[in-house]
Amino acid sequence: MSLVNKLAEERRARLSAERLLELKQAELSAANRKLGRHALALTKQIDAKQAEVATVRDENEKVKSDLTVAHAKVEIAERRLWHSIQTIQDGFAFFDSDSTLIGANAAYLNAFDGLEEVTPGISYARILQLFTDEGVVNTEQLSPEEWRDMMTERWVSPNPEPFVMRMWNDQYIKLVDQRGHGGDVVSLALNITSTVRYEAELRAARERAESANRAKSAFLANMSHEIRTPMNGVVGMAELLTDTTLSEEQRLYANTIKNSGEALLVIINDVLDYSKIEADKLVLHPEPFDLEHCIHEVAMLLQPSVRDKDLTLLVDYDLFLPTIFSGDPGRVRQVLTNLVGNAVKFTKAGHVLVRVTGVPDPVSQSCAIHVAIEDTGIGIPASKINHIFGEFNQVEDERNRQFEGTGLGLAISQRLIELMGGSVWVESEEGKGSCFGFRVPMPMAEGPQPAPPQLVHNMRHVMVVENLCVNRAILEKQMSQIGAKVTSCATADEALELLDDTVDIILSDQNIPDLNGLELAKKVRAKGWSDIPFVLLSSNQREAQADPASKHLQCILQKPVPRAELFSRLASLTPPSGEKSKLSETIGNAEVVEPKPEPSVPVTTDAPDAPQTEKRLMRILAAEDNRTNQLVFRKMVQKLNIELKFANNGLEAVEGFTAFKPDLIFMDISMPKMDGKEATIEIRKLEAGTGQHVPIVALTAHAMTGDSDGILAAGLDHYLTKPLRKALIHERIFASAPKDADAVQPPDA
Repeated sequence: MSLVNKLAEERRARLSAERLLELKQAELSAANRKLGRHALALTKQIDAKQAEVATVRDENEKVKSDLTVAHAKVEIAERRLWHSIQTIQDGFAFFDSDSTLIGANAAYLNAFDGLEEVTPGISYARILQLFTDEGVVNTEQLSPEEWRDMMTERWVSPNPEPFVMRMWNDQYIKLVDQRGHGGDVVSLALNITSTVRYEAELRAARERAESANRAKSAFLANMSHEIRTPMNGVVGMAELLTDTTLSEEQRLYANTIKNSGEALLVIINDVLDYSKIEADKLVLHPEPFDLEHCIHEVAMLLQPSVRDKDLTLLVDYDLFLPTIFSGDPGRVRQVLTNLVGNAVKFTKAGHVLVRVTGVPDPVSQSCAIHVAIEDTGIGIPASKINHIFGEFNQVEDERNRQFEGTGLGLAISQRLIELMGGSVWVESEEGKGSCFGFRVPMPMAEGPQPAPPQLVHNMRHVMVVENLCVNRAILEKQMSQIGAKVTSCATADEALELLDDTVDIILSDQNIPDLNGLELAKKVRAKGWSDIPFVLLSSNQREAQADPASKHLQCILQKPVPRAELFSRLASLTPPSGEKSKLSETIGNAEVVEPKPEPSVPVTTDAPDAPQTEKRLMRILAAEDNRTNQLVFRKMVQKLNIELKFANNGLEAVEGFTAFKPDLIFMDISMPKMDGKEATIEIRKLEAGTGQHVPIVALTAHAMTGDSDGILAAGLDHYLTKPLRKALIHERIFASAPKDADAVQPPDA
């Protein structure tokens, strides 16, 4: 090969090597650049990791510092807690799930009187053993083994009941143990010695109070009996004395004795009632009764006082309110008597109005009764109203010191209404009058209510003459209820001016200002209106009847007049259409319609002159040890056609039952040798199996709650309290009269 070729070849090889070198250098540069970028990224990652490591290191240091502080705080809290537990006067201990003591405060350990064995690590069973072996606890009637078994059984229960144990030094410890979810137990030993002793003192005080209350009840019952026994003679004899021929002065004395005795009985009843209420022993006895009739009974009872003071007593009973309810009529009547009686007592002039409203609920068959008693009396100062229902309270000033009373009437009324589930209230303005009232829910009695009155024939236009606006409004409502047109007049002159042929009946009050009702009737007849019925409403019907002008009346009604009676009387006085003129024939025969009394019985006695008949006389046995009461009873029945025999004690009553064979027995309860209840039991034993049952009526001076239940439970049929009432005695005799005996009421009675 030539040199040129070799040089060319070397040159080509050199060029190839240079190109390869340049390529390798380019690759190396690229690799260096890539490596540089990777190194930069790695450096950044390293820096980030280093920063993270530094942060974690700082955080770890902070956590370590916080843990150190927290641990210190926990130690301080535990120390403080344990110091607090140590200062507690009651015992405090911890037990683990194996019933091993973990820790206890000094108060818990002191109960063991310094026993060194009682330290953390001791078992609960060993603690019980020490309790009994060392005599730390008083096991009462249990043996030590029985006591430990009882306490162990209690301890292992899921929720141990609190237990009170008596220590050797008469300290009382109440154990309260609470088991946790893991089985650990927290035990508290509470020293309740002071509480136990206080409860013992309370029990002793309660026993003393109950004993005193029993003594008070016994005292009241005994005093009730002791007072009522002589009062039976006083009131009974005074009542009998008024039935004899007396001068006016003598009659005044007899009535004063009777009224004073009955006033004393009212006071006794108030005290007894309040005592029963105070002891929560007063029980209501609900039964169906007519509320409207009950109100009118109270009104008639108070009518003598109303008449003596020349007052007007009015009753406004809601026309659309039912009248038959279920309740205790005796207690309702007592509340009404107290409230209406107070209104009459403290009213010198004007009127007393009893207003009754209510809202019947057909769904519940009950009614919210609202009774208000308004008067025009002396009123009550505003500063005294809040105290008026207190015990023994009366508003005393120079105007009312003359009014007597126990001061218990309003307090008793309030308690009775509250027993019925109601409330009482009062509004008053001094010098102008008062309004006492009560609201009480009362169920309507089962069965139909009285039917509403209907428009009577030919009584489409009624003239009402009444100067008192309140009573005039009441009469207008009552007449409007039956659909009649009403012309109201406040004076007699106004009535005479408005009277015309369309008026079917005149309803006039007796006391109208210009002319009284009797003079108005006389003028009506003088003007030729002889065929219009004239009905007079009077507070003193006897006085009205005695007036010669009463011949112009058809009827005299006692105020306040019950609606049913008013409508009945008006219907009976109004003839069918076309017969109005016939009324002129009846003028001059005015009928006095008195309030209907409680059912009473006409009766007669075994007077020596009694006519003899073929039938035997009714035989009555009266067991009574008091000679005065025997005399009173004999005089009360002296006009009856009966055969009367007395027994001086229970033994004689039993003997008299066998020998005398009475048709009726009046049995005193408190008698020597054998009391009335024991005698009745013996009589009922003698009757057993014979089919015989002689009515026995208790005559007793006991009037406390429960007396009647105990007496009737002994087999007696009826219960009458002393002082005896002649009408009630006669009623019992008449109701028990046998068919085979002569009439109790003689023909000339």
